[in-house]
Amino acid sequence: MGLMDFWIWPFMALGGLFAIVVGLIVFAFWIWMIVDCAQRGFKNNVEKIVWIIVIVLGSWIGALVYFLVIRMYNPRGLAKTSR
Repeated sequence: MGLMDFWIWPFMALGGLFAIVVGLIVFAFWIWMIVDCAQRGFKNNVEKIVWIIVIVLGSWIGALVYFLVIRMYNPRGLAKTSR
């Protein structure tokens, strides 16, 4: 083991720890968006099912799209009410 290897391992360990923490945060965000979608009162159930499918199949990207579109800009959903 050379001198270079001795100085690299702490940075490798911190990088691995950072990756685990980021992964857990992304996973928690994904679960949070699934739960939020399941509990939200959409105008119809079809929209709720479509959003759950987008979040589950789209992983963190689907969760981020749901967060931006529904949680931030349009909390009542996208479907129009029928009169």
